[in-house]
Formats: sequence, C-alpha cells, structure tokens
Amino acid sequence: METSIDPRAVVHPDASLDEGVRIGPFAVIGPEVKIGSGTEVLSHAFVDGKVTLGRDNRIFPFASIGAQPQDLKYRSEDSEVVIGDRNQIRECATIHRGTEGGGMVTRVGDGNLFMAYTHVAHDCIIGNDVVMANAATLGGHVTIDDGAIIGGLSGIHQFCRIGSLAMVGGGSVVVMDVPPYTSAQGDRARLFGLNLIGLKRKGFSPESIDALKSAYRLIFRLDLKLEDAVERVRNGVTDCPEVRHLIDFIEASERGITR
Repeated sequence: METSIDPRAVVHPDASLDEGVRIGPFAVIGPEVKIGSGTEVLSHAFVDGKVTLGRDNRIFPFASIGAQPQDLKYRSEDSEVVIGDRNQIRECATIHRGTEGGGMVTRVGDGNLFMAYTHVAHDCIIGNDVVMANAATLGGHVTIDDGAIIGGLSGIHQFCRIGSLAMVGGGSVVVMDVPPYTSAQGDRARLFGLNLIGLKRKGFSPESIDALKSAYRLIFRLDLKLEDAVERVRNGVTDCPEVRHLIDFIEASERGITR
C-alpha cells in the first residue's frame, strides 16, 4: 500500500511517514512526528510535538496527540508521546506529551480504544487492550494495566494505578489504586467484587477464578487489617499467579487501595 496524503493536509516536510500511511484532508502533522506503516490519520486530526505512532493505528477527526501538557510546571522540555500499534483514537480525544517530573514520556501500548472525548494527561502509561469509554479522563502520571476498562465520564486522579482487567464503572471518581481483576464504581469509587465477566472472557481457568474469589473475600470482605489479610493470602496461596499478582499490586501501592 502506498502512502497517501490528501493535498489539503498540512504535513511538515521533516515528518517521517512509513509506507502505507494515509493522511486525510485538513489533518496537521508536525515536524517531529513519526508514523508507522498502515496508520491512518483522518481529517482535521492534530499530531504535533515529538510523537511516535506505530503501525495500523486510526486517528479520528479532531483528535489531538502530542500537544503541550496542561501542567503549570511544564517548561517546554523535549518530552514525547510514544504510541504502539493497532490503537483507535476517536473523535476529540487528547493525549498529551510527558514532563520532566514524570519521566518525559506519555506511553500507550497496543490494541487500545480511546472513545470520543477521552483524555490521557502527561506521563500516563497505558498498557495493551485497554478501553476508555466516552469522556473518561486520566490525570497526570496515571498507570492503566493491560485489559482494564474505564467507564464513560469517569475521572482518575493523578498517580493512581488501575490494575489489569479491572473495570471502573461509568461516572466514577477514582482517588486510590484499583486492584487487578476487580470492579469499582462510585464517587469516591469502591469495590463491588471481581470482574468475573472479564475474567471468563479472557479464558481464566475455573481454578484461578476460585482462587481469586477466596483471596478477594479474605482481603476485602473480612474485618482484617489490609496488611494482615495480604499476609494470610500470601502464606496460603503459592500456586496461583493471578493471586500473586493481586497481592504484589496491593503491596506496591503508594496512594492506597480502593476497598
């Protein structure tokens, strides 16, 4: 497939476009942008700053990638956005570049869906196969692990982590870390159990799901201190990698755990 650039697009001559890139009318591509093969930037999309887009992405109208962060501490440092392959970035979504205080990069993995009006702030790290529904918003320095789903109109506070295959319900306000495999909702968000539908869809074995149920019940439903409950789970479960991942996530938390 040959590269196709609509004559009405504004593409800086220093931009790097691989074979098969398609640029629609009135799109704007800045001088430091690198775009991988098969990626399509539709009409009126804006990609500027130091941005690397991988293969087979689709950037929809009025999306903005690589703009300066909404951070008063930003001093025009040479930060960047790095995006992997097969992502869909829908209408009016925004992904801002990193800052010196956060590692200088906002990073997005593969196969993610950012629905209309979603916002990924500076220095966020997004894994693979994440879904952010319409108008979901991430503050700076947020980490979203693989397979998580963020419901529409939700807000995730700066420095929070959302664990793998976690589901955040629509309209939630998340101010602490959401453990992997769980379902959280509300203002302020609290846990409502495991994301059982997501676990089954991903092919988790019945044995792993039962082990996660037991761990969840012990950690979040009994009247135990979190540290004591985690220690009991760690001592009692050694052969389930998902349970080990759950307790490792909890023990690594700096903001505290949604419960």
